[in-house]
Amino acid sequence: MYKNIEKQKKLQLKNQIDYQPGQVVSKTLVQNDTVSMTLFSFDQGEEISAHASGGDAMVTVLEGTGRFTVGGEVFFVNEGETMIMPKGIPHAVYGEERFKMQLTVSF
Repeated sequence: MYKNIEKQKKLQLKNQIDYQPGQVVSKTLVQNDTVSMTLFSFDQGEEISAHASGGDAMVTVLEGTGRFTVGGEVFFVNEGETMIMPKGIPHAVYGEERFKMQLTVSF
């Protein structure tokens, strides 16, 4: 089920993905019909434009702070904080600063 990550080893998720200048980088850990789990790193000023998900999307910021716009409302989510973006509600993600997050979508 899990891929692109070592098993039976203690690790920190924020160390499993690197920053790339001028890019949003993603690393898929799980992808199937019921759940998707992906790590992301955002360089400062990079974004994922508004879109709606086919499932509830839970994000946990692993490092830094991200700006999330959900249904027109803006949230700043800091390291160690989590929020859920409901299915079907448009949302966007912006790197006010460099940051990393884990995204889990439940379908």
